Amino acid sequence: MGDKVSRRELLRNAALAAAALALPAPLVACGKEGAPPAGQKADPDLERLTSWTGKLYAEGLTGPETPLGRGAIRVGELAIGTPYVPYTLEAYLKGGGSPLQEPLTLSLTRFDCVTLVESCLAVARLANREDPQTWERFGREIERMRYRGGERHGYTSRLHYFSEWITDGERRGLVKDLGAELGGAEDARRLRFMSEHRAKYPALADDDVFREIETIERRLDHHPRRVIPTKRIPQVVNRIETGDVLAFATEIPGLDVTHAAFAHRSADGILRVLHAPLSGGVVEVTRRTLPEYVAAIRRSTGILVARPLRI
Repeated sequence: MGDKVSRRELLRNAALAAAALALPAPLVACGKEGAPPAGQKADPDLERLTSWTGKLYAEGLTGPETPLGRGAIRVGELAIGTPYVPYTLEAYLKGGGSPLQEPLTLSLTRFDCVTLVESCLAVARLANREDPQTWERFGREIERMRYRGGERHGYTSRLHYFSEWITDGERRGLVKDLGAELGGAEDARRLRFMSEHRAKYPALADDDVFREIETIERRLDHHPRRVIPTKRIPQVVNRIETGDVLAFATEIPGLDVTHAAFAHRSADGILRVLHAPLSGGVVEVTRRTLPEYVAAIRRSTGILVARPLRI
């Protein structure tokens, strides 16, 4: 989504949502290490990992006294202008791969909305560790956010519904769900978007995978979301910190959210949105304030908010 969101764009995003809201990135295998052999070009992903972690350290954005979100938002600022690319996590399926064995795909040179969130958090966490900032360790950080319980197995182990990304992450100490604290209203609608739009998800052509997704959806019935209503956002905007994770809730049947991003408070104190939008095509900070941005999204019901934690 861009700063200006049309009904057509929203519905297009919804069609992408449950699959693309599970994270993308180019097919970069986990395992890049060190400098390239003589005569070969430097790897742009590794260059960014090294450069960005170094900047966080140099700018004093590491250490237990600094909120993790501040480091993550700085990484997001460094990523501004990076292309939005959808479906990269699904590429292995188009290439004939099995949904029973999902590879770990990573990138710092292209993002979709969720991949940007995860990658910024992963880089910020790496910068806070004394261990070397290797591509393998970056992959481990992504894996424990992207998959249920931090364990990657098949396609169904991925956290396809972003509200579950939040609840699963909270259960393991990765984030704190601020829904109740900010006066969020309970959204107990059943999530059935994937199973009711089976044809949109290539992995669901496998009957066993489809049945497992149905089981997961039913399990989520016991975990209602806390959504801060659109009209309440101006009242709580000063309690949302830069680097908090935002998810934009929707009234589209069977779906929890249509987009994920970061809250970005600029030097002027105004809270905006830092995200990888489908319509804009690159990572950006919106011109509109957070309340204005949410109000412009048709069929939006508000936001989910989660605060990144150090772990």
